[in-house]
Amino acid sequence: MRSLILATLLSLAPMALLASETAHLQHVNIDLRDQASLQRGAKYFMNYCFGCHSLKYVRYNRLAKDLGIDEVTLRQNLIFGDAKTGDLIINSMRDEDGLKWFGVVPPDLTLETRLRSPDWVYTYLKSFYIDEKRPYGVNNLVFPLVGMPHVLGDLQGRQEAIIGPPPTPGAEPVIKGLKLVKAGELSPKEYDAMVRDITNFLTYVGEPIKLERERLGRYVLLFLGFLFILTYLLKKEYWKDVH
Repeated sequence: MRSLILATLLSLAPMALLASETAHLQHVNIDLRDQASLQRGAKYFMNYCFGCHSLKYVRYNRLAKDLGIDEVTLRQNLIFGDAKTGDLIINSMRDEDGLKWFGVVPPDLTLETRLRSPDWVYTYLKSFYIDEKRPYGVNNLVFPLVGMPHVLGDLQGRQEAIIGPPPTPGAEPVIKGLKLVKAGELSPKEYDAMVRDITNFLTYVGEPIKLERERLGRYVLLFLGFLFILTYLLKKEYWKDVH
């Protein structure tokens, strides 16, 4: 029994850690029916993220079909190198190179929003701030000591941490928020929209079949409702002479 309790507590530990990470996340409006947003998100991902991060569970042609992208546009704007339309979306970075450059192998992002949540990804991309102690000069509020450079920094601008007093005497100061100290190429509103499109796209690739699953689910529920009524009437018929 003691072993069973210990195993249960260990299995719940990652959930507790995730809950602590997601305490101050910003909400993002996800709409998988917004095809224009998904197309923009795919463009941004391929231009800014694909150099390091793959989507190894999604194929180019499936993405194009779901997002309403024709083959010519797909080949000209989303496929780099000699990849074919039926290939999985995998970049050319070797794991050993990623480990050498960043101290960690850049993760595949296909299931990132399912692992972390869309709100986590959205907040993460908005939460880089200046930290000269870090190798790339930036840190992140929701992922402290992150090894990733702020690849969208030229677009967002540079943010500084607002340091508050320590919660108790002798404790470390806490970060109360972030402030923009150098404007980027995009306004804050435009940058938020861009990050929302990227998050929307990553939510789609995490479960491309979601909209179809939900559509079929409605028919299944209607069928079960009809079957329940039929079964109930049949039961009444069989038992009407039983006293």
